[in-house]
Amino acid sequence: METPSQNGVETPDVSIIVPLYNEAESLPELIAWIDRVVAAEGWRAELLLIDDGSKDASWAVIGRQTPAHLHVRAFSFQRNYGKSAALSVGFFHARGQVVFTMDADLQDSPDELPGLWQMIVDEGYDLVSGWKKKRHDPVLSKNIPSKFFNATARRVTGVKLHDFNCGIKAYRLPVVKSVELYGDMHRYIPALAYNAGFRRIGEKVVTHYERKYGTTKFGYSRFVNGALDLLTLSFISKFGKRPMHLFGILGTLTFLGGGGIVIALIVQKILALTHHTAYRQIVEQPLFYIALAMVLLGAQLFLAGFIGELIVRATPYRANRYNIAETLDRNV
Repeated sequence: METPSQNGVETPDVSIIVPLYNEAESLPELIAWIDRVVAAEGWRAELLLIDDGSKDASWAVIGRQTPAHLHVRAFSFQRNYGKSAALSVGFFHARGQVVFTMDADLQDSPDELPGLWQMIVDEGYDLVSGWKKKRHDPVLSKNIPSKFFNATARRVTGVKLHDFNCGIKAYRLPVVKSVELYGDMHRYIPALAYNAGFRRIGEKVVTHYERKYGTTKFGYSRFVNGALDLLTLSFISKFGKRPMHLFGILGTLTFLGGGGIVIALIVQKILALTHHTAYRQIVEQPLFYIALAMVLLGAQLFLAGFIGELIVRATPYRANRYNIAETLDRNV
């Protein structure tokens, strides 16, 4: 595959993004494994290592690696920001025509990369996600919650994948340049890409290995965070570019409902005066205060939609906003 050049510098065929946190033990083995695969495929490749504020010797280990077939570019965060932040920086700096992501714990196999490459280049997919059909994780704490999470995500997002959160994925370069990650949205990259207009999304069954070193970095809070992020994604996919369509409609209906109640109370008083019948003062009726609250709430919802529209149109892409303490750029 011919590789175009930018400003006279040849761009890589592939970019391999590896976010990591406290993975000093696994890094030498992982980098050597990736190097072997790249050499066997004959790719011109760059390896982007994003150290997410590791507390161990991960950054020092990265500095000692000298793979023969990889252009290593590494970034070290001043503190731990999370996986979405690490992937965001990797996406921002990636230059390869095909971009891979994989975890640093050796549970993802670099041997899967050629198969993913073929699906992107030869079969025309925009994004291919790995599917850990056979998982080597605890059943109660990971496997069962993962099945429930993926079933819910499929229903909410409309993207038919078995394993949204699989670390190993492949993308065409325009895909990673079109999605913006924040919070814990790395779980929903396929849905974000789908919402951005990239509809050719596939999956490939991949080998999942048992963790060789250390322990998992994700606690039980990921269940709550994942559910909240799914609600956020559902809202953003429908109203992210047009918040006034939601808040404006709700605000208008609430305001008109409250106003209608007030008008009804006034008409009721006028009729009572006309027919000389007993009546209660409007301000003495609980319904009046409910109506007043509805009017105020409706106005606030409408203003929230208006402010949301202003923010959507004024907010630039927030790509490289993380505090990077050190960088490393080592060519082959």
